Amino acid sequence: MESRPEIKLSDYQYELPDDRIAKFPLEKRDHSKLLHFESGNVEHHRFYELAELLPQNTLMVFNNTKVIPARLIFQRTSGAKIEIFLLQPVAPSTVINDIMVHHGPVIWQAMIGNLKKWKDNELLLGEIEVSNQKVKIEAKLVDRASRSVEISWDGSHIPFASIVEAAGEVPLPPYLNRKATVADKPRYQTVYSKKEGAVAAPTAGLHFTEEVLKNLEQKGIQTDYLTLHVGAGTFQPIKDEIVSNHPMHSEQVVIRKENIIKFLQQNGNIVAVGTTSMRSLESIYWYGVKLLNDNNKQFLIPKLFPYEKHTKAASLKESLTAILNHMEAEKLDEITGSTEIFIMPGYEFKVCNGLLTNFHQPGSTLILLVAAFTKNQWNKIYKEALSQEYRFLSYGDSSLLWNHKRP
Repeated sequence: MESRPEIKLSDYQYELPDDRIAKFPLEKRDHSKLLHFESGNVEHHRFYELAELLPQNTLMVFNNTKVIPARLIFQRTSGAKIEIFLLQPVAPSTVINDIMVHHGPVIWQAMIGNLKKWKDNELLLGEIEVSNQKVKIEAKLVDRASRSVEISWDGSHIPFASIVEAAGEVPLPPYLNRKATVADKPRYQTVYSKKEGAVAAPTAGLHFTEEVLKNLEQKGIQTDYLTLHVGAGTFQPIKDEIVSNHPMHSEQVVIRKENIIKFLQQNGNIVAVGTTSMRSLESIYWYGVKLLNDNNKQFLIPKLFPYEKHTKAASLKESLTAILNHMEAEKLDEITGSTEIFIMPGYEFKVCNGLLTNFHQPGSTLILLVAAFTKNQWNKIYKEALSQEYRFLSYGDSSLLWNHKRP
């Protein structure tokens, strides 16, 4: 691959009228529109027709992360409100899956609204109800510079997941420009969500219903689930005209041994359900390359790692086999890693040849991913979607995109 893509942000902008942004979800998840793009051709469908558009030798890979109500509101004795938006755990573990089941005080890095009014050593107090039990909750500013906050509560039998579920508000994307409602709590969540820790939904999955999943099963479409905890960085705008200078956010990925075995057995299409699944799958490939090239066993993919020259080129099978051998040697059933992978035009896809995704913001990292996957035909796709009055962004409509070059 090229050593460092020099891609200009201005080439990936488009005009998105405000009335095309879906401020609220449809009543029925699977009645959203579905744009089908293959070999330069565009067709229009409804999401409940998805199974009809997939070849039988298809494996769909879902992200089963679960959105936590990451927006916590505390009130000072003066009446001023302090908003704590959880970003990533710091202690007693940096692993999100571990922190969510922890039964004692936790420290998170956060975005803090009204930080100037929060004094050092000042405790913010609150009371919530967990399983019909009144629970006192406290927040303390641990480090102002890094925005680290300690959250504690009475009740050593209560895991942090239950605390945040009772205390928090749904972290709707900022571009919706509205407060969360009661209806958002189940709706801004996939029907297959399982592993708590995301602060934004993997929105491609919001269209699925139990009926759609059943239709896939009846057609013989295989499914598999991995976990990428979506971070707030997914909404971070690119500000540099040279997009490779963008400080790409890091997100935690959890892969299981069973995932690797299933990928090795797959000989047909692999469709990523959402950009988060895509980033996870492609990062898994590069983790295998790392294992083949050096002794560093850490699953950490820097943002431009795929664009660097590597001493040993690897096929998908070689990469996955290296991961499987490592897991078997270390007796690991799963690995938690992190990825900053930045997929942009020029990227060579190693795992996926299908992508199910929503319509994304202008000049975003997600538009760049779609542009890379469609060989820069994103503009054609988006113009067609706008002309056909598709709904855009998190609560909007969907697209099924194909890139038929199998590795």
